[in-house]
Amino acid sequence: MATATGLALPARLPADRPGGYADYLPVGRRDKAVERPVICIQGLGFVGAAMAAAVARARDQDNEPVFNVLGVDLPGGRGAAAAEALAGGRFPFPTSDGALAGAVASGARKGNLAATTNPAAYGLADIVLVDINLDLATESGAPALDLEPFQAAIATIGAHLRPGTLVIVETTVPPGTCEKVVAPVLSEALAGRGLDPEDFLLAHSYERVMPGSDYLESIVNHWRVYAGHTAEAADACEAFLTKVINTADFPLSRLASTRASETAKLLENSYRAVNIALIDEWGRFAEAVGVDLFEVVEAIRRRPTHANIRWPGFGVGGYCLPKDPLLAAAGARELLGRGDLAFPFCELAVATNRAMPLASLDALERLLGGSLAGRRILLLGVSYRPDVADTRYAPAETFTIEARRRGAEVAAHDPLVRRWVELDMELPEDLPGPAGFDAVVFAVGHREYRTLDLAGWLGDARPAVLDADGVLAARQRDALGALGCRFAAIGRGEGTP
Repeated sequence: MATATGLALPARLPADRPGGYADYLPVGRRDKAVERPVICIQGLGFVGAAMAAAVARARDQDNEPVFNVLGVDLPGGRGAAAAEALAGGRFPFPTSDGALAGAVASGARKGNLAATTNPAAYGLADIVLVDINLDLATESGAPALDLEPFQAAIATIGAHLRPGTLVIVETTVPPGTCEKVVAPVLSEALAGRGLDPEDFLLAHSYERVMPGSDYLESIVNHWRVYAGHTAEAADACEAFLTKVINTADFPLSRLASTRASETAKLLENSYRAVNIALIDEWGRFAEAVGVDLFEVVEAIRRRPTHANIRWPGFGVGGYCLPKDPLLAAAGARELLGRGDLAFPFCELAVATNRAMPLASLDALERLLGGSLAGRRILLLGVSYRPDVADTRYAPAETFTIEARRRGAEVAAHDPLVRRWVELDMELPEDLPGPAGFDAVVFAVGHREYRTLDLAGWLGDARPAVLDADGVLAARQRDALGALGCRFAAIGRGEGTP
């Protein structure tokens, strides 16, 4: 099978035979294989693929790669496509981070970054990083853990794991998952193979990845938290992280238990979700009384204790914040037997954030005279944050579904998304012209929109314009005023500049 690099990918190895690392390299690069510790990364989604690049980029004092990296995903569909892309030296998803794309290409050329859908590859690993999903299901209206796929993935590792291998869970999981789920599954798998059921090392070190133009930097130049199931596992995890993370400038934080590390990630994301929900409430106030909340927040941020207060916006998306605050209650009930514990702030924040896109839709409806029926809307941005291609739980989905329900026709554009999977929409590569649209909604602050010459783009068209996420700069807003466009902005009261 040929790739964009022109190299043939390796033939698939038998599912029960790990082979050697060179077997996973494209045929034309097998001569570059050098014996190094092998790091297997389970799951080549947005986090796992980026982590593969970061680990492959790690260098020793002679500027030589420290590890051989082997990404592993499921056969068929997105998993196979991601594995093929990495094996061919391409990051599997559109990215605005040139350093990330360069690290993947460099690892492939150097022969220390490969990928496969063969689970037997875990038998080569010195360390396995777990970067798969642990999702929530809904039972009788209450969030519940969907543990089965996660357990199956861990069991797959256990079916091939060599004794003594370190397994590091980077997935965001409820407190108690490593000790109550991962360790027992690995023990059972090893025992089933006639091996010592305790002969593995287990640690938790949650990912801190911020997709966007500094995607790779957010991994290697950022603080990391970790803990071990045992002291030996914690030591091994620390030794690995110090080779990948710039710990000289961003020291590691070692916690007393994996349960504590798991708690840290959930609290971290819950805090952010509550912060965002709080500002959404104040955004409605600012719009109603003629205050520019962006101006207010900027003034508040000068106080160091309040520097991370959030901005008003379109909504919350991505894989983490829409669900992570709910993992605590579900995990406490199902893993730790503490159904008596309540998390009302977390639950209210998630509900508030899920409804945020509807505030933008209501504002647009007011801007158009009170009805969306028969209106044509151009939605600019469908990913969940600027300069990324991830549309999972994107607020644009909620906005579009409800706009259609109210009778509007919605067309969309995103500079990084060609197919909007969740809504089965093909998106144009080029920015559509505004002619024929009743309204334009700037929903995501992609660079292309932040630098758009609005007067030139609008031409003779005069649609209503809604800035739903603080996308437009003052000069762009001034241009709309000079052109006579009806304009509104989330978080900015009518009449504010």
